[in-house]
Amino acid sequence: MNIEHDPRLTSAEISYLWEAYLNESMSVCVYKYLLFHIKDTNIKSLAEKVLAGSQEYVNSIHGILTSEEIQVPQGFTDEDVNLKAKRLFSDNFCLYYIRNMISLGLSGDAISLTTIYRQDILSLNSNNLINLIKLNSETSQIILEKGLTIRPPYIPYPTEIEFIHKQSFILELLGTRPLTSQEVTTLYVNILSNNIGLCISFGFAQITDSKEVRDYFLRGKEIGTKHLKVFSDYLEKHSLPVTMPMAINQDVTDSSESPFSDKLLMFHYLMMMGSGASNYGNAIATSMRSDLVVDFSRLMTETMKFNEDGMNIMIKNSWFERPPLASYREKD
Repeated sequence: MNIEHDPRLTSAEISYLWEAYLNESMSVCVYKYLLFHIKDTNIKSLAEKVLAGSQEYVNSIHGILTSEEIQVPQGFTDEDVNLKAKRLFSDNFCLYYIRNMISLGLSGDAISLTTIYRQDILSLNSNNLINLIKLNSETSQIILEKGLTIRPPYIPYPTEIEFIHKQSFILELLGTRPLTSQEVTTLYVNILSNNIGLCISFGFAQITDSKEVRDYFLRGKEIGTKHLKVFSDYLEKHSLPVTMPMAINQDVTDSSESPFSDKLLMFHYLMMMGSGASNYGNAIATSMRSDLVVDFSRLMTETMKFNEDGMNIMIKNSWFERPPLASYREKD
């Protein structure tokens, strides 16, 4: 079917392009710095591909916004990164970091995909998703080959069909019912993401010169540590393994020289917090034990309040770019 007209971008399409530009321009800065220090040839080759994909993505979005006469966000540039700053993270951390960023990209683009109708934007989104799927497969293979795999816990295979007959299956407060496979998976996902977040919290706090920003990251480290314990306790109480791939003492160096502007550090951190809150929301939707729902709900509330405090720091320092707005039609 041929479409004769060239429709304007919708609010969803503008939002997708605007957010992707900010996120990917930040990623370009981070990947450039990581590449400058990565020594492992396989991880370096992966990082080069990820960087190339992000750069192409940014350039494509820039071209579309320009052709539509939409203001391109400032985003992040070479002024926000110092490639010659000392090494901050280990190669293994970089590998898991890349995997985590690919996961965020897949999630964000998949959600946007269902709200996009214009074919050029749809093609851009779809092509990026395909590239991220390929990169995710390659990242997983490298992790396997290096023996760094942290698989989700194993549970018994179901051997028969069984229906639930008691409401206590959902209203479980004493922890006597085994966790479902979905509940185990959400705990696993949030343990991994919080583990990476802890390393980033510690590393970022170590390199910023701003006391306000440093205190924020250290507060995030305390919150992340508490959340990790909550999730780990659930698995341990059901004799399921708790294994974390990253450790601050071995994957974060003692460098105090910042590779990034404080604006980039804060934006990156808030993006992670937003993803964390989204993970908690998904856990609430898929968990059937009321104690898990209660815990994820209160931790999500704490995360969102912490995120708001970070946004206030961004606004105070004029680091927060205003997103596109709908028209204001009310008269004074």
